[in-house]
Amino acid sequence: MSNTSDKRTRNLVLGLLFDGIGMSSLLIPGLGDILDVIWAPLAGWLMTRMYKGNVGKAAGVITFIEEIVPGLDVIPTFTIMWIYTYFLSGKNKKNIV
Repeated sequence: MSNTSDKRTRNLVLGLLFDGIGMSSLLIPGLGDILDVIWAPLAGWLMTRMYKGNVGKAAGVITFIEEIVPGLDVIPTFTIMWIYTYFLSGKNKKNIV
């Protein structure tokens, strides 16, 4: 596997895991909202580490808002960012097999 392919796969697996963690707070009414206060800044930071540059920073802010606002936890922002990065942005089209 090439380095680019490894990174794509790693980001997809991590993104699915992080989306699952974010959505799991919906399983515990009341306590889930408190856990979101901890998870929201961590999720925003993780997004900026996974995706570099201004796009990663913007996605980090969006992820933070999505996680901190009650009821929006169902939005899979990490997965959406993965799709945007590897299929919609145009930067990586030459790397897609």
